[in-house]
Amino acid sequence: MYMNVNETISAPVSAISRHRLATDGEGVTTLVVFYSCPLRCRWCINPQTWQEGASYNAMTPQKLLSHVRVDDLYFQATGGGIMFGGGEPALRSRFIEAFRAICPKEWKINIETSMNVPQEHLERLMPVVDEYMIDIKDMNPRIYREYTGMGNEKVMSNLERLAAEGLADRCIIRIPLIPDFNTDEDRENSVRQLQEMGFTRFDRFDYIIKNNR
Repeated sequence: MYMNVNETISAPVSAISRHRLATDGEGVTTLVVFYSCPLRCRWCINPQTWQEGASYNAMTPQKLLSHVRVDDLYFQATGGGIMFGGGEPALRSRFIEAFRAICPKEWKINIETSMNVPQEHLERLMPVVDEYMIDIKDMNPRIYREYTGMGNEKVMSNLERLAAEGLADRCIIRIPLIPDFNTDEDRENSVRQLQEMGFTRFDRFDYIIKNNR
């Protein structure tokens, strides 16, 4: 039996992708993609999550649960659950908090985020998120701003908060090599800075830019 939550809580969902394995953490997961993002990354892979006029469905936590609970058996058998992505899912902290309250407690709740959000969202997420996949782009403020169009002050503040709460081991930090923006040396400088903060889990990968985007 599921407890009720405020029916007025809703969020714009751009897409739902089922039966994902070994991409979003442990077990079988379903990716829920939210619309809207504060960043304007030069080579964004999901521009449909922020472009004006893009399509999405407004969903309540109950509506999302009714849509994804079909895979309850997979989640519980494999230790999987829901990966919230986007766009910027951390901006939907009230929605995620409400969804956690009504979904089976065995489901893992993960989030793929830039962490470039006001800290009030992180405070709401910390009690309910099992694992964070954080795409920091680059720790160098100049590189970050040139690539995303924004500063990384909120990112730094939120990373420090996670570390202070002893949650660094729940975080996978994604650090890309971005052509024309950073170098291997920049990336390793980012790793060292994050290690000093207490983070130990890193996903180094390279952007592959096609068609001279």
